[in-house]
Amino acid sequence: MDVSGNIGWALLLTVIAGLSTGIGSAIAYFIKKPKVAYLSFSLGLSAGVMIYISFMELLPGSFKAVGEVWGLVAFFIGIAAIALIDLLIPEPENPHEYKGLDAPTGPRKDNYLMRTGMLTALAIGIHNFPEGLATFTMALSDIRLGIFIAIAIAIHNIPEGIAVSVPIFYATSNKNKAFFYSFLSGISEPVGAIIGYLILLPFLTPAVLAATLAFIAGVMIYISLDELLPMAHRYGHGHLVIAGIVLGMLIMAVSLLML
Repeated sequence: MDVSGNIGWALLLTVIAGLSTGIGSAIAYFIKKPKVAYLSFSLGLSAGVMIYISFMELLPGSFKAVGEVWGLVAFFIGIAAIALIDLLIPEPENPHEYKGLDAPTGPRKDNYLMRTGMLTALAIGIHNFPEGLATFTMALSDIRLGIFIAIAIAIHNIPEGIAVSVPIFYATSNKNKAFFYSFLSGISEPVGAIIGYLILLPFLTPAVLAATLAFIAGVMIYISLDELLPMAHRYGHGHLVIAGIVLGMLIMAVSLLML
């Protein structure tokens, strides 16, 4: 299967999605109280896009190429893989367990805040690794779908950037250092894409790519249900979360019908 023409675009989309953590850092620098209603809506929108595309596009396509049994096997392996990553991250540092935007201040808290920020950056970096492979693989298969996935992942990377930069900035009062660690957590997405592609390259047949997309669907469903939606509801504005989910699905449905 010739996917070489999409490699450059796939890598660019993955880099954009990963480095959107820097947007979260910028918000943390310049806006003391980010609009949580906007964050709730955006996270719901991101989840709606990922859930719809997984069940309506990735899995059906995989079933046609490799059969329903192998497609489902790849799908649940994807869920198991990202769940295992979750289990390996201590709960207080897990971005899924992030409790909000407010962080304690004061010199007695500096060491704690710095450690929290560093561990959060590491945790988010680990989680971003399979997300990078998801964006890259999707763009290789279909550049249009890759764009939507990149946008969805970029949206939910913004509050992750906030989660990294706020405690580090509060601990050090150094905006550059806060941005740097947020940048490192995001760069793991293109790194994951490149490593994943190099591993898959010798075996990248249509069947393998289809199974990989089912695997990625499992990853995205897990991320949506375990990360995006709980985080969105934690910010409140439950009706806005639902509105975001529905709009995300509607956007994807209309885009698929326009093919």
